[in-house]
Amino acid sequence: MIIRPRRLRKTKTLREMVRETSLSIKDFIYPLFVKYGKGLKDPIVSMPGQYQFSADAIAKEAADIWGLGIPSVILFGIPQKKDALGSESWAAEGVVQRAVAAIKEKVPGMVVMTDVCLCEYTDHGHCGAIKDGRVDNDETLELLARQAVSHVRAGADFVAPSDMMDGRVGAIRAALDREGFTEAGILSYAVKYASAFYGPFREAADSAPQFGDRAGYQMDPPNALEAIKEAILDIEEGADMIMVKPALPYLDIIRRVREESLIPVAAYNVSGEYAMLKAAAEKGWLDGERAMMEVLTSIKRAGADLILTYFAKEAALILNKNRM
Repeated sequence: MIIRPRRLRKTKTLREMVRETSLSIKDFIYPLFVKYGKGLKDPIVSMPGQYQFSADAIAKEAADIWGLGIPSVILFGIPQKKDALGSESWAAEGVVQRAVAAIKEKVPGMVVMTDVCLCEYTDHGHCGAIKDGRVDNDETLELLARQAVSHVRAGADFVAPSDMMDGRVGAIRAALDREGFTEAGILSYAVKYASAFYGPFREAADSAPQFGDRAGYQMDPPNALEAIKEAILDIEEGADMIMVKPALPYLDIIRRVREESLIPVAAYNVSGEYAMLKAAAEKGWLDGERAMMEVLTSIKRAGADLILTYFAKEAALILNKNRM
């Protein structure tokens, strides 16, 4: 007797009925870049279809995103000036703080998340305070906590520390609770690798380090057990959700973290992953839409509950069309 799995693939309807992994618009968190100014929507050359927005323009973009069914955005700020400590990151009228307030006024139901890190705000481009030529872990914790509190005070629902300093989730949780923000959530970049796939983002956010690299605090790509350790530590410190970044080279890590975690797991489909698909599609080397949906489905299949992706709007249009 021949076993015939093909019977369940015979028609589109049958394939949809037995499909193991379902991708939903509600899975998406859309990253957005905000800068000072008014009425600005400046293209990011290395990320076709992505922009740097001013606060007023980003509120309109958020409303459009909400209209597609995308429930959440995460904001990255581009300051007017930088200094050694990244002090503009916690300014009450800082660029992210203004954007948060504008979005919450325009789309109160949207879950607004903010990236908490110093790399965009420091003149040296590293994710913390520098002491003796190195990033000082413990001094940085206080600065990150100040940034997180300022974002929540402006209206952010979640803060997302991406710096990879040891103990920063606990420090941020304690600071938020101390200020009375017990309802504010933390999405921790628990497992963030020192990856080559961040290049376009560093252009978009003007956040490249001015000396050295970030291998001393971001994770070493060959390591897997360390990812579980990092995830568990952040959960114990009070993270409400954890993230693996990047996504595609680390699908195995997403799966392993998902199996160990009792809280939601997100994955970041990062700028380099986005840019390489866009470039290949532009060259006609692959079908961009099909490749996009295959990539996003693979991240969900690996175990991600939520996906941060620059493809969110395009994918939402396709998913909405398929529902009609």
